[in-house]
Amino acid sequence: MADHVQEILSYYTSDNAGTKTNIARLLNSGKLAGTGKLVILPVDQGFEHGPARSFAPNPPGYNPLYHFQLAIDAGCNAYAAPLGFLEAGASQYAGQIPLILKLNNHDVLHDDKDPLPSVTGSVKDALRLGCAAVGFTIYPGSAHCNAMYEQLRAIAEDAKDSGLAVVVWSYPRGSAISKEGETAMDVVAYAAQIAAQLGAHVIKVKLPSAHLEQAAAKKVYDSSQIAIQTLADRVRHVVQSAFDGRRIVIFSGGAKSEDKNVFEEARAIRSGGGFGSIIGRNSFQRPKSEAVKFLQTIMGIYAGEIQ
Repeated sequence: MADHVQEILSYYTSDNAGTKTNIARLLNSGKLAGTGKLVILPVDQGFEHGPARSFAPNPPGYNPLYHFQLAIDAGCNAYAAPLGFLEAGASQYAGQIPLILKLNNHDVLHDDKDPLPSVTGSVKDALRLGCAAVGFTIYPGSAHCNAMYEQLRAIAEDAKDSGLAVVVWSYPRGSAISKEGETAMDVVAYAAQIAAQLGAHVIKVKLPSAHLEQAAAKKVYDSSQIAIQTLADRVRHVVQSAFDGRRIVIFSGGAKSEDKNVFEEARAIRSGGGFGSIIGRNSFQRPKSEAVKFLQTIMGIYAGEIQ
């Protein structure tokens, strides 16, 4: 096993052999196998945003099997999706790519400022489908955050007892946080810390801006002269906030953007010591051949093959 992977596994001293094996599965799969870096394809947007908004730009994406094949063809480390999408293809693609079952989801038919996703799957489902990990979203800043934290605590305990890894989407959102504050430096770093404290093995956050949302935090950032000027600086601080880099932190791709912007973000993640990306809409909302090339360019950046 590669030294990078052995080092990362050493961070998870309390976990059993099954969980560490599944973390290793994530790190030893795809084109980035053994590098300590990850590129994961997530496709929960059909539930989260609706089918037309998610798949009409590239209609083959309505078919759940399309996403399994895209992740495999591109050489992703893993594929993450809700229960229905994974059930549609897990048997056909068994053993070809590590799977992450997203265990809670939120729809926009009843959107609100303080979201509380529904639990839509179980650890038992993840085991039945052969998954390496479960995924769970928390919204720090939501009026319902305590309920999500308690749900995650129970699910993480069950997952770890069953030998699965735990991936947490930690997205600040709620009536007490401004729109700009959802990606503020101090808030994203706090979200990463919360996910780590709740037992996540892998933490997914948004790329932070240089904005500081909390007045009390701003005083400390200023007095301690925490470097947040560049995106690489900000990535470095988020990774530091997740147990000084002893938890895997990956960054979301967000809404579809210009390729050159996504590639520059990947370079900043690499320079800042981030562990990789989890990229959905920027991948599957384009023809497959373009998506494969796009994802493999990002992998090349993380592998150091592309500067």
